[in-house]
Amino acid sequence: MRVAMQPATLMNSVTLVSRIIKGQAAMIFNEVAKSGVKIVINDNKPACVLLSPEMYEDIMEKLGDMDLIMEVERRLEDDDGVTIPFHEVLAGNGLTEADLADWEDVEIE
Repeated sequence: MRVAMQPATLMNSVTLVSRIIKGQAAMIFNEVAKSGVKIVINDNKPACVLLSPEMYEDIMEKLGDMDLIMEVERRLEDDDGVTIPFHEVLAGNGLTEADLADWEDVEIE
């Protein structure tokens, strides 16, 4: 997953490791809170990327979604694209859609 950044945004997202060494970490963290990301440069190379917790959670959620999609695609390939209709799955387990109506919604991870 690559996200293209505009040149101006990219330039504002870069900071030097020397700022951290000079005790400006709190200021950098405030900048991350506002912008979501900072790329820390050391010896003219990217050394690390600082992300806001919200951006990190968003990225991790998207990665999880991608993993699920890849698993679905793998399973469809293994089964030659054959799927079982939902009502047949329910019937095979002795259930009907009416049986599910009273159940709470559960998010499966």
